[in-house]
Amino acid sequence: MDIGWFRDLAIVILAVVATGVLVVITVLAFSLYRRVRSILNSGKSVAKTVQQISSYAGEEVVKPVIQVAALVQGIRRGIDSVSKLFKRKGGRDE
Repeated sequence: MDIGWFRDLAIVILAVVATGVLVVITVLAFSLYRRVRSILNSGKSVAKTVQQISSYAGEEVVKPVIQVAALVQGIRRGIDSVSKLFKRKGGRDE
């Protein structure tokens, strides 16, 4: 048994260990991928539900509120315009 035989033995042992480690890492990566895939699918489902809820809220709640706010703002500007007319008339008379 010379040094070449030990070198060859070390190379074979290293190759077997490296192959085993590679197989274990591959199995773990595939398992992790399956778990992450299911989590991502759940996340997509949740995102779709949130999108539907926000769309509904935008149509049923926000639009009427914006219309009421626009109406109130228009009435306020009308009142301001009328009050400015009366203030100007009062200033001219004096």
